[in-house]
Amino acid sequence: MDGQENEQRNTGDADTPATGRGRRWALPRRRGDVSSGRGRVLARRVGVALAVVAIALAGVVIGTFAGGRVQTDIGPFRAELTLAPALTGSTTVDIPPLGALQLNSHDGPTHLTVGLGALDQRRTEALIDDPASISRASQSAVTDVRTGVMRLGLRTVGATLLVTLLLAGLVFRDTRRTAWAGGLALAVTAGSLGLAASTLRPQAIEEPRYEGLLVNAPAIVGDARKIANDYTKYAEQLQRLVGNVSQLYTTVSALPVYEPAPGTTRVLHVSDMHLNPTGWQLIRTVVEQFGIDVVIDTGDLTDWGSEPEASYVGSIGLLKKPYVYIRGNHDSGKTAAAVAQQPNAIVLNNSTTTVAGLTIAGTGDPRFTPDKETSPAGSGLTKQVADQVIGAGDQLATTVRNSPKPVNIALVHDPASAGPLSGTCPLVLAGHTHARQVSKLPQVPGQMPTQLMVEGSTGGAGLRGLEGEKPTPLSMTVLYLDKDKLLQAYDDITVGGTGQSQVSLERHVVRDPKAGAEVPVTPTPTR
Repeated sequence: MDGQENEQRNTGDADTPATGRGRRWALPRRRGDVSSGRGRVLARRVGVALAVVAIALAGVVIGTFAGGRVQTDIGPFRAELTLAPALTGSTTVDIPPLGALQLNSHDGPTHLTVGLGALDQRRTEALIDDPASISRASQSAVTDVRTGVMRLGLRTVGATLLVTLLLAGLVFRDTRRTAWAGGLALAVTAGSLGLAASTLRPQAIEEPRYEGLLVNAPAIVGDARKIANDYTKYAEQLQRLVGNVSQLYTTVSALPVYEPAPGTTRVLHVSDMHLNPTGWQLIRTVVEQFGIDVVIDTGDLTDWGSEPEASYVGSIGLLKKPYVYIRGNHDSGKTAAAVAQQPNAIVLNNSTTTVAGLTIAGTGDPRFTPDKETSPAGSGLTKQVADQVIGAGDQLATTVRNSPKPVNIALVHDPASAGPLSGTCPLVLAGHTHARQVSKLPQVPGQMPTQLMVEGSTGGAGLRGLEGEKPTPLSMTVLYLDKDKLLQAYDDITVGGTGQSQVSLERHVVRDPKAGAEVPVTPTPTR
């Protein structure tokens, strides 16, 4: 049987003898095995190298997305720093919901996102309580950012290395290949971050690209480089400016003696804060040194009326005095709601209140124009807008006339709303124009004279105060009302604007409170 099987196998190929076929194929097969074996080894090594590179890059990407984020404090802000792979290096400063700034800040395949969150209440209050801390905060902000970025870089390196080692260990199950993958991931991550650090361009902050609502920023603040330079000067002078508010007491003592009669009510009139934290320190100083009974705010606490801006009103509660407020054209319903949540605040919207013995009526501006334009012409005093603001005055006049108690003070934001209030009450307070003005409304026959007092900007117009060569001063007025709740005197307080630190106080005594101050009659817009 064995012989037959061998014979059948040997005769399987009729064309080639079995013995000859075996001899011809034996030697070439050995040479092919050597050549093909070397090719397979080389291909295998190339495949392993490519696999190591792929695993390392995957670990870098996954690790960066998973661990490339830290939270840090930048001044009073709580910020989140996020790192992500990118084709070109850049930085995004995200300011929700206003938009973002895009900066060409560095080179390399890394993109940094700085997300500014809400203001930290404790840090903000400490900033306001201690004037010197404002200067320290401006200096420490750069350190805060640098520390946060360093933490972010170390965390990213650690995350990418850990993820790569885990991936390589699961895929290769080989210590050497895992080590190679980890080393390559470390080199890629550290190299990318090192390239970004070595090519950092700090001046990129002066040439941002705006997105979202912030596209209006160039029109708002003018040339970015000029504003950046001016704001540096502002930061340098801020501590001295705030510190000199303490000179108010000395200024007052040098004035002619004026002793308000017993029963005098002291009112502090502020307006158009526009997010300037310096204004709060000035208000607190005046409230304490002048024994203020009630603070009246005629609007424009904010610029855009956004939710993040609403945290700015938290300083109202620190005053510990009644705070009567009406909404300005830059304040939204959210702003008014945030004010109403303060324990000492009263928000008027075509309504009246009695506080510190005064009956006060007020209404918010009928417009909401978060565009940072504040002058009456710039905000569009067209016929339609004039009808709106005059209509608001008409409604408030009706409310004043129907009040069960005689109204002592009426509040409007835009002085264009004051006309219909002539003869309804002795005093109308307004803001909006960023220019202080005292006048009388055209008198209605048979009615009492009505005095109009327009306040400047207690916040120095916010950043807008940086636009002109002469900065906008911070201003407020202390009103002294006698026992009959008529104006008997007022102090105009002015603190020099950005880069200045002069404090001045000008006292005016009203000789006949019933007739009002001796000031010109100024007509207001009519339909």
